[in-house]
Amino acid sequence: MSTTESAKPSTTPKPPKLPPFDATDPLGIDDLLDPEDLAIRGTVRTWAADRVLPHIAEWYENGELPGIRELARELGSLGALGMSLKGYGCAGATAVQYGLACLELEAADSGIRSLVSVQGSLAMYAIHRFGSEEQKRQWLPGMAAGEIIGCFGLTEPDHGSDPAGMRTYARRDGGDWVLTGRKMWITNGSVAGVAVVWAQTDEDDGGGGIRGFVVPTDSPGFTAPEIRHKWSLRASVTSELVMDGVRLPADAVLPGALGLRGPLSCLSHARYGIVWGAMGAARASFEAALDYARTREQFGRPIGGFQLTQAKLADMAVELHKGILLAHHLGRRLDAGRLRPEQVSFGKLNNVREAIEICRTSRTILGANGISLEYPVMRHATNLESVLTYEGTVEMHQLVLGKALTGLDAFR
Repeated sequence: MSTTESAKPSTTPKPPKLPPFDATDPLGIDDLLDPEDLAIRGTVRTWAADRVLPHIAEWYENGELPGIRELARELGSLGALGMSLKGYGCAGATAVQYGLACLELEAADSGIRSLVSVQGSLAMYAIHRFGSEEQKRQWLPGMAAGEIIGCFGLTEPDHGSDPAGMRTYARRDGGDWVLTGRKMWITNGSVAGVAVVWAQTDEDDGGGGIRGFVVPTDSPGFTAPEIRHKWSLRASVTSELVMDGVRLPADAVLPGALGLRGPLSCLSHARYGIVWGAMGAARASFEAALDYARTREQFGRPIGGFQLTQAKLADMAVELHKGILLAHHLGRRLDAGRLRPEQVSFGKLNNVREAIEICRTSRTILGANGISLEYPVMRHATNLESVLTYEGTVEMHQLVLGKALTGLDAFR
């Protein structure tokens, strides 16, 4: 090599300067979001900060959700109700955008996210997917605007994980249907203007006899007493549905739903929102613990400077952001039409379970303050105890995955 050649400057490009580490987004997941995604997330986060967070501790302590109808209308104006549905006044957002909204709502409180999930992913979704054109036009625009609140009646006092054994029954009487039975643990029930109720019928038609009915809640024989004395989801309306010979016209039935496939597909859509929402509760708890660890002093320095506390924070951050990444992945699959129910079970099983553990670990960092409603941690932890079992218990999702992995059905 000549002296001239050795004197040439190196052409190797310098590596790009790395952005600073972001404790709120350590994996850089926000890089996967486009400006519209970020704008929607920011809008919902701001609404929750203004309308929910200043009051939620009081609502939770009192076991009430005052002004739920006004909140529903505000959520409707944001486009958060039936958010990923298209037409009929719905926003037509992507699945990822809907998931981001669920995360921000549950970071405020699980009860608020449940209000939105039941409205959009259960009641509205059932009508949108399985309803007649007349049913869609009658109910969906008002529900999307939050003017009409909906509920979804599947679970019964004696039948939760096994909905095939439901006792609610609809019989033919001339051209009408007559609906009799009870549903239990129904979010929005006592404030709903319309209920989507699932019942046994004698009309198999290859669908197993279970049909869905769109039931106006002012129908004679329909009542929805509110369930009180809850230690979880206290800032949420939970009710029983009682149907004592409710007479419905022939066109009250959802024409596109035959058998359990109908309600189970609605549940899968709602469970997807939970995959995101649980990470909102986890994030709020983690952030409370992180802020506390930076300022709370023991033995002459902040507890965040001790190894054991840092180990807890590191483990929580890993599970939190893995869960968000999993939710994002499932959202992309749903947007591409490739999301399977087993994958939704994967997400709900992991994310809710990890969210509860993050809340419990956060509580230990806050010490005695962790049980105070001045901090969100215990409220989120108790709420997640309900989220853990509603819309599919841990055991049900384990068996869904077990069947998918082995090809063997262990349900029965």
